[in-house]
Amino acid sequence: MLYAKELQALKRAGRYRTRNVVNNSFKDFASNDYLGLAHNATLHKQTCNFLNTQDIHASKASMLVNGYHQIHQDFEKALSKANGFEEGIVLGSGFNANIALIEALTRKGDTLIMDELYHASGVLASEIGSIDVVFFPHNDMDALRKLLQKSTAKRNIVAVEGIYSMDGDMCPREVFDIVDEYDNCVLIVDEAHSSGVVGEHLMGVFDYYNIEIKPNYIKMGTLGKAYGSFGAFILASSHIVEYLLNRAKPLIYATSLSLYDTKLAHYSLEYIIQNAAMLTQEIQTRRDIIKESFGISIDGLIVPLHIGDNKKVIVIKDQLLQHNIAVGAIRQPTVPSAIIRLIARLGESKEELLRVCALLQKYGVQA
Repeated sequence: MLYAKELQALKRAGRYRTRNVVNNSFKDFASNDYLGLAHNATLHKQTCNFLNTQDIHASKASMLVNGYHQIHQDFEKALSKANGFEEGIVLGSGFNANIALIEALTRKGDTLIMDELYHASGVLASEIGSIDVVFFPHNDMDALRKLLQKSTAKRNIVAVEGIYSMDGDMCPREVFDIVDEYDNCVLIVDEAHSSGVVGEHLMGVFDYYNIEIKPNYIKMGTLGKAYGSFGAFILASSHIVEYLLNRAKPLIYATSLSLYDTKLAHYSLEYIIQNAAMLTQEIQTRRDIIKESFGISIDGLIVPLHIGDNKKVIVIKDQLLQHNIAVGAIRQPTVPSAIIRLIARLGESKEELLRVCALLQKYGVQA
């Protein structure tokens, strides 16, 4: 057994993982399907009905080699318009989107300045080649400003998240102002967990803070969360999109996003735009429930509940499974210390959210 000792060490540390087939009869407070759109039969049927009118059902190639379809272009244009950006690109996953952006944008003589809690895909991308990367303390805008002030780089690429996937907090408005102070600064905002969740039109933190879109701003987001589909998108200026199409390896060498996922996400975008007021009210109701239950205010729909013990967090998760409730039990290296990650998603009722909060309190979980 080539890796027996390593597996035993993971088991002793309470960090051993397995994959388990989803039980769809369970109440889902674990997934990132924030708006419940993965269960929306109307959107699924719309997508299937549309694809049944097409001659093909698969993208067949990379987007630069006969794999870029009208379905892709139509969705990119709709996303760009909804978010106020010049152009967009759809691709296979948020993980690939971060690899594409960071590996392609950070050239020799540049410095990548990244929030220490940025997603693992971005951290991995920073380790490719000889990228000069500096991490700053989470959401510490003073530290970010000092790094930019002393930087001698040709370009500085700042990377933050809209809402952070484990802590659930939002990037400060100030990050946009700080970046604007420097002519050679590019800002990447990973909106995987904020797109579809915050903002007047539910487009994310650019929308929430009412940010005027500028040529050095880049927005990345996923379609496998609030949009109830799969894949990802990058929104930027036409100039940056042109550059990425010529340098970003996940765009050049990977098969383009599936036609089903792209069209489904397009219908989801239309649904979100048309129902933004109703969805916003439902989101706020769930935030109010979390405030009443645990005394904490959440920026999105992620509720991190600190446990601090790898074995205990699994016990709590298993106790909830006995009540047909699924929550996330998150351990190292994803987080520094074990948490129950509760998602107050719209796919489950307010009554069920109250029930899971009460059960967590029963099992000794506090904010």
